[in-house]
Amino acid sequence: MLRSPLALWAAFALVHGWLIVVGVFWLPTDTFWDIDLYRWWMWQGLHDGVWPVLSGPWVYPAGAVVPMFAAALGGTGYGAGYSLAWSLWLTVFDALGVLALTHAPRVAGHRHAARTLVGAWWWVAFTALLGPVAMGRLDAVVAPLVVGALVLALRHPRVASALLTAGAWVKVAPGALLLPLWLVVRRTRDVVVPAVLVSAGVVLAVALGGGLAHVLSFLTEQDQRGLQIEAVGATPWVVASLWRPDIELLLNEQLITWEVSGPGAQAAADVLGALFYLGLAAAAAFLWWCRTRLGARLWSDETARAQLLLRGALLVATLLIVLNKVGSPQYVGWIAPPVAVALALRLPGWGRTAALVAGIAAATQVVFPWGYAQITGGGAGVTLVLVARNVALVALVVLVVRGLLRDTSPPDDAAPATSELVTGEPAALEPGAVAAHAPERAGDPQPS
Repeated sequence: MLRSPLALWAAFALVHGWLIVVGVFWLPTDTFWDIDLYRWWMWQGLHDGVWPVLSGPWVYPAGAVVPMFAAALGGTGYGAGYSLAWSLWLTVFDALGVLALTHAPRVAGHRHAARTLVGAWWWVAFTALLGPVAMGRLDAVVAPLVVGALVLALRHPRVASALLTAGAWVKVAPGALLLPLWLVVRRTRDVVVPAVLVSAGVVLAVALGGGLAHVLSFLTEQDQRGLQIEAVGATPWVVASLWRPDIELLLNEQLITWEVSGPGAQAAADVLGALFYLGLAAAAAFLWWCRTRLGARLWSDETARAQLLLRGALLVATLLIVLNKVGSPQYVGWIAPPVAVALALRLPGWGRTAALVAGIAAATQVVFPWGYAQITGGGAGVTLVLVARNVALVALVVLVVRGLLRDTSPPDDAAPATSELVTGEPAALEPGAVAAHAPERAGDPQPS
């Protein structure tokens, strides 16, 4: 069954249909509340002429208006029209990501074998495990873009750069993946020029709309946020709140997010604000060192290039979560595309990583939406699930770093590459084969 495209698409339809039922009709207030905020912003624009970015500062990059406006075809009044339109077009968009995965390159030595569906199956399973936030947040828009970019990266770096930059103008996170992309291309301009052109187009569009003064407002709009309870850095305070009366989980009514309040919590949030950038700088230095460690192999061994790209992308994406003082549940969606693409390419050594990321997704759904009220109410059971999820995120960083060290070891010191029972077939990529004919397109009420 796992080799059947029909079974894959049936599972895809079942998972997305279930998420639509839960988010649009069953528990919209508990799951899709950010979408109602998107609806409100579009209502203001269409009826009052007050548009995000154009009329004032906004918490999102300007490109986020595009998917929000697309869903307005379902109507911007009360009711399910807007969220249903959002869910339906997002399902189509996500289907493009699945197509990209199913058209990933074949394994060397199996040129005439059927294309693997492992990456696509894992992607569908991850979506089901993550639950409603996999569809009901703006982050769901950029996930297929990132999948398409990573599938195309080694053969078409300009297209990949354009896709990642477009994604960054919707939600910032994809922009960080330009770093590992830059490390695996021969010509820097193949990454820089498309990124500049896409950014210039967005800035020009905003300027023509009269919002040039606010085009970068998303960089500072959420600086005053405290330490959100889901954040990895908040874990000690969340645990201590179970028995210490001086540590509380309080609702920030202005932002409508739950944050930690107690001794040292604000200082921790401030420290994370600095560590966020220092950590990314350290990751950049480490990835550059891995690149130099590969030496000439980087250009002669396409498997090595693919590993550096995808493990580098996963490292950066995971650090964006681990070092973040916000830590909203939808952020977990950032770590899925590199794993899905690695499985689709049949790269060796990704079995444990895929299992760990799937477990992180499942634990995240237990926390939000199903157990969130228990955490804010001081329930120990779901709180421990959150703690385990956060520990797993840190463990993922360690696992990725170890993988990078192994992949970039000199050939004489490295163990023979073997598949981790992902496909049951040889895992090396044919030189020059990392390409795909994939399409080029692929919360909290306060966005985070």
